[in-house]
Amino acid sequence: MRKIPMRKCVVTQEQFPKNELLRVVMTPEGTVEIDESGRKNGRGAYLSKTIEAVELAKKNRALDRALKTKIDDEIFEELMNYVQ
Repeated sequence: MRKIPMRKCVVTQEQFPKNELLRVVMTPEGTVEIDESGRKNGRGAYLSKTIEAVELAKKNRALDRALKTKIDDEIFEELMNYVQ
């Protein structure tokens, strides 16, 4: 039986299997993107696939701290569209 990789949501601090979370990555070029494959290069942060988690991440700047950069509102809009 294969081991299932676990990751922690930056908002709720709960651990989930990696495939149940959404990865947001800051690429080496400095752009912030949604990583659907989970394999892009750069600093990554995992987020629960719920509307509440995205709203909380925007409110308390959890993604800003995890990625060590300022996240634009358009990234949060993309996240909301992806989650819905």
